[in-house]
Amino acid sequence: MSEESTEQVQDTVEVVEPGQETDPVATLTADLQRLQAEYANYRKRVERDRAVAHESAVGSVLTELLALLDDVDRAEQHGELTGGFKAVADQLNSITSRIGLEKYGTEGEAFDPQIHEALMHDESADVAVATATKILQPGYKYKERILRPARVAVTDPAGA
Repeated sequence: MSEESTEQVQDTVEVVEPGQETDPVATLTADLQRLQAEYANYRKRVERDRAVAHESAVGSVLTELLALLDDVDRAEQHGELTGGFKAVADQLNSITSRIGLEKYGTEGEAFDPQIHEALMHDESADVAVATATKILQPGYKYKERILRPARVAVTDPAGA
């Protein structure tokens, strides 16, 4: 036993007055229940830490793939994605989607500094609220964690 757990055990020992009787079965049962609860909490904490580490590792790998996904999107927009390369690109997009990578950012949505990064700024009377009018680079998230914010051109209402 470590010093810390020894101290905890010593702290939980009840002080018995002289002449007061203690039930050894009740004492041992209480100790057993306490140890079982500590072990259950330990297992839950380890499982939670393991899940966080797994999500972090998958997020790191997906972050490294974002540049490749951007190149594939640009090639597709210019019509250069044909033949075998199109099959590979489709499979790459399918795999990343199945893992949980989500692409976001559409033109015309309200600007949100939590998920958007403003690279350009303009004013117009055509909008009522700050709006992402042009998506310069899409954003990606994995399980509600932003891997890369969407890089956008923002248009604010005129005179605001």
